[in-house]
This record gives sequence, C-alpha cells and structure tokens, in this order.
Amino acid sequence: MTTARIGPKAPGGGRGANGTSSTGGKAKANGRAPRKTAAPSSGYTAANIQVLEGLEAVRRRPGMYIGSTDERGLHHLVYEIVDNAIDEAMAGHCDHIDITIEPSGHVTVTDNGRGIPVDRHAKTGLSAVETVLTTLHAGGKFGEGGGYKVSGGLHGVGASVVNALSEDLLVEVDLGGVKYRQRYTRGQPVTKLQPVRGEKPQHSGTTIRFLPDSQVFESLGYDFDTLAGRFREMAYLTRRVTIHFRDQRPAADGLPHEMTYYFDSGIEAFVRHINRGKGPLHPQPIYVLEDKDDTLVEVALQYNASFAESTYSFANCIKTIDGGSHLTGFRSALTRALNDYGRKAKLLKDDDPNVSGDDVREGLTAIVSVKLRDPQFEGQTKTRLGNPEIKGIVESAVASKLGQYLEENPAVARRIIEKSVIASRAREAARKARDLVQRKGVLEGSTLPGKLSDCSESDPALSEIYIVEGESAGGSAKGARDRRTQAILPLRGKILNVEKARLDKMLSNELIRILITALGSGFGEDYDTTKLRYHKVILMTDADVDGAHIRTLLLTFFYRFMPKLIEDGYLYIAQPPLFSARQGSKVTWLFNEQARNEFAKQNPAKNISYQRYKGLGEMNADQLWDTTMDPANRYLLRVEVHDAEEADELFTKLMGDDVPPRKSFIMSNALNATLDI
Repeated sequence: MTTARIGPKAPGGGRGANGTSSTGGKAKANGRAPRKTAAPSSGYTAANIQVLEGLEAVRRRPGMYIGSTDERGLHHLVYEIVDNAIDEAMAGHCDHIDITIEPSGHVTVTDNGRGIPVDRHAKTGLSAVETVLTTLHAGGKFGEGGGYKVSGGLHGVGASVVNALSEDLLVEVDLGGVKYRQRYTRGQPVTKLQPVRGEKPQHSGTTIRFLPDSQVFESLGYDFDTLAGRFREMAYLTRRVTIHFRDQRPAADGLPHEMTYYFDSGIEAFVRHINRGKGPLHPQPIYVLEDKDDTLVEVALQYNASFAESTYSFANCIKTIDGGSHLTGFRSALTRALNDYGRKAKLLKDDDPNVSGDDVREGLTAIVSVKLRDPQFEGQTKTRLGNPEIKGIVESAVASKLGQYLEENPAVARRIIEKSVIASRAREAARKARDLVQRKGVLEGSTLPGKLSDCSESDPALSEIYIVEGESAGGSAKGARDRRTQAILPLRGKILNVEKARLDKMLSNELIRILITALGSGFGEDYDTTKLRYHKVILMTDADVDGAHIRTLLLTFFYRFMPKLIEDGYLYIAQPPLFSARQGSKVTWLFNEQARNEFAKQNPAKNISYQRYKGLGEMNADQLWDTTMDPANRYLLRVEVHDAEEADELFTKLMGDDVPPRKSFIMSNALNATLDI
C-alpha cells in the first residue's frame, strides 16, 4: 500500500534511511539537534503575493460582494442602488423613486433626494461623486459625522461595487439648479464630472443608469416579479414614499409590466396584505412603535386561522432573511407576554405548562423592523443582524406594548391564548402519534404496503416509483412498467390536505401512512435521504381537474414534510395526455384542449378520430407505454424550488388563497402551459 503525503515535509522532522537527519547533516550521538542549514528555495517568495488595488478585487471575486453572479447577484446590483435612494427617504429627503429596466438590459434608478455631493473630496482629491463610485468603503453612512442617522448601507461599497461590475454606468446629479454627468466603464471613469449645458433642473436628485457586465454575469435575465416584490417591501417599510417600477422589455404575455407602490400605514398594511384571505382572528394588526437610544423599533402582528408562521424581519429596510438579534428579541417577548397574560387572566390553569414559542407563533403573521445607527450585518449581502443590544431593546418594547394591548383587548387576547393552547395540545398529541407510528415500525420500511408493486432493483439511484391515481390506473401502469426498476403505488382517492391539518390528524390518514412507508425515508425532522428507497418519485395523476387537484395535494405534502426530496431533485411530475388523435395507424398524443384544437387546425383532414381519456385507467398498458416512449412527449418534469417570494402567487393559484407565504413551487414552462397558469 502506498500513501501520498499532503504538504511539504517540515524541516528537521524525521530521519532518512542512511541515518542522517532530514536536514542533510549527520545525527549527533549526544542527542543534540544538528545545526540547521538554509532550506532550498521553493519558488514561493514575496513576488508571489498580489495586492489588488481599487475595484480590481470586486471584479476578481464578485461573490464576496453580491453573493453570486447568477440572477440573485444581478438583482443585488439593483437593490444596492435602490437602497441608496431608500436611505435618502429614511433621512427625510426623498419621497419618490423611479426604477426602469430597458430593453437593452440597462437599469435606471432615479430619486428626488439631495443628490450626491459634487464638490472635491479632501482626502482623495476627486469629486465626491467619483469618490463614492470608485473607492471601496467611501460614503456618508459611517455613523457619527456621516450624512445619515440610519441607513441600509454601512460598508460604503454598494455604489462602487455596482460600478465595478457594470460595463457601462452613467451618473447624473441634479444639485443647485445644475445637472452634472459622468460616465464609467467597468469601474473606470471615461469622462470627467461636468455640468450639462442647457439643463437647469428645478429639483435635486440622483440618477444612475447601469448595464451589468456580460463578462461577469451569466445572463441579464431580470425577474420582474422578484424585483417588484422587493420594491413593494421597501414601500411598506418606508411609509409615504412612492416607488414606481416599470419593465420596458417585451413581455411574453404582451401586457405592460409596471407597478407603483405607496403605503400610508406602512407595515400594518404589509401584515394585512400577507393575511389577505387567511381569516384574521382580530380585524386590525397589533402595532408597536418605540424610539429608544437612537433605535426605532416598529412591529406589526396579526393572527390568522392557519397553522403556519409568516414572520419577516428587517433592519434599516434591509430584509434579514436569516433573522438576528431583533427577531430573537421579538420572539422572546411574544412568548413571555402571552404566557404572563394567560396566567394572570386564568386562561392557563395552574397545572398547565407554559405554551412554547412554536405554539404562540402558530398562525402568526408579523413584521419586525428596526432602524438603528450602526447595524452589524453578516457580510455585504446583509442576511442577519448581529447587534447584541438590539435584542433587549426589541424585547422590552414588544413585551410592554403587547402586554398593554392584551389588557385593553381581552376578547382578542382570549382568542390568541386559546389558539396557542390548542396548538400546544395538538403538538403533544402529534408527538404521541409519531411515537406510536414509529413503535409500530411503519416508518422503518420493515413492512411495505400491500398495494405497492415494488421493483426488483435494490439500488435507489436506479429505482423509480410512480404514484398513480386509483386502482385502474395502477393496473395500466403495472402492465406498462419495467419491473426491474419501476415500482407502482396506486392511491385511491384524494389524500388529506396537510396545509389545513395538524400533524396528529395527518398521521392518522391511511394514504399518507402508505406513502411514507413506501418511500422509507421518514418525514419532517426525521427525514433521512439515505433511507429513501427511490431516487425518482413520480406523480402520475390523470389529466383532468381532479388529477390536477390530487397532484397539488401530493405536492403540498412533499413540500411541507419532505422538502429535501424536492431540493435534491428526486421529485418529478408525469404529464399524461388528455386526447389521442388517430389517423390510420398513426397515433398522436395531445395533452390538453388547447393542444387538441391546435392539432385540428393544422390537420384539417376528416379521417382523424379523437379519443378523450378521463383517466390513465382508460388506457391499456400498450397505450400508456406508447405515451411515455414518444420522444415528442416531455412526460417527466422536475419540480424546482426557488426562494423568490413572488413565486408564492403561483403556489396560491394551485392551492387556494389560504396558503402562507413560504418557499414555493415553480414548474417548468411546459407544465405551466399545461396548467394554464
């Protein structure tokens, strides 16, 4: 057996075969270490050390500054410039922001704030405009002495990073009745900052128009819904500011993509928007506002009839998707305030345990927004707030104001406490049900369900399971399958809608228990990919409305209790045809009414006979095999998971209006066309 050594041998370490030390000198009998000699040159010297100056580091390692160079990083460039305009709004100097995406891929952001200063900066010798666009860590947002009390930008790299990663950037500043203009290419100025002749603006403000660098970004595929969702959040968090967003690129639907946001009630309107259609337990959101130690705490919360939590946290209008100290303080205060009131009002009996944080957050929609002078974010992408002092400030403000609200509104308080107590009891019942299921060995895969026609292949990577609708469809699928690698599991009827059911009720549903047993991976916190028996789980329901409903219920189950199955790319959707068109011996499979009408238009011959298949059970095995083998049929479509919040609207169309905003499903374009959504 040979071994490979990792890294260079340390000088003076070990003996050679000839009895000499590894330094090359003879080993001394008295045990003293031999005198060290100069080590041979490894070719690694100070000349190998590179010093990146200016914006070169941004172009070499853009991921450090914008997270990635895919669509998320592309959007991050837009956010950086818009965040600067929002900072002007938070400072009280701006009330209108315009964002435009042009057909060329250029993005223009205009605000009516104070305008970037144009005078010469004493340290750099450049204009203030050129300083902030070409120098990292230059800006007016560094606390005391800066131009802002609070801001989303704190590192002073946003505008300069956008400039470095743009192949073309034009900045215009309206200041003192003069318009100033300067152009850059990949971070380097190509013109001087000069007044524009004949231009006499009546108001101040800044316009930045940039084109992301095609050498850096994979594509310029801006997503209108993702950007619009972010700008809507900004408008909610910065009340009485108008944000106008328009996309001038040709739209696939032919409709103009343009949105204007303005909210007078701020995050209260935000909560009402999220809770729309979910059955709020109280008509108005509970609102908390407190300004303490140069920190503004703003919280709005409202309970609804659902079981899921929708809590979003922000710091200086930056969405902290990973939470932080402000979110920790809010959750701690919420749990403490509800338990304290429950004990005081005798809604919790003496022998009842306190309701847990998970219990009090069931059905909660909340927005937690703080504005502080010196935020400590984790990284330039600012996903988590780290200021330790904010936890106590938020906790104190929420506990005080929420306790007061509960005292003044006992009817609302009773409904909230009762919902939390029911959640606590249901959680305990679910735990007992889970333990019972596991004791019976249902989740261990020791006894496979009788309706499962398993495959002979034991390697999960080579095995696939078709979850089909009904016994007749199961019979057709069994006849058409390859027994070596394809398993068939027929499910009779519709499974439980887990979006509207608690865990204990879900585990008592026979179809769900059969499904969990067949896959063998467990579910929820106990899900284990290594125990999954098939690496291709295929939902094959009928092509009618009922089939679409059953498919959606199955998707909801996997999404809520086996999300890793989706994230790992193991979940697929089979796309069965609704019609066949027979002309002589030739059969063409058509997936929906639209496809049938299009086919009839292109083939006006009268000798074509059409057959509609209400379900897969109406096909014999040969017909079903024919549909899957036809190379023109894209019958398997992988389900993809995206983080964009606007994708929730798609999931809502599939599930109904009472779906909480969470990470959602986006199918491929082919499936979207099929579902007509």
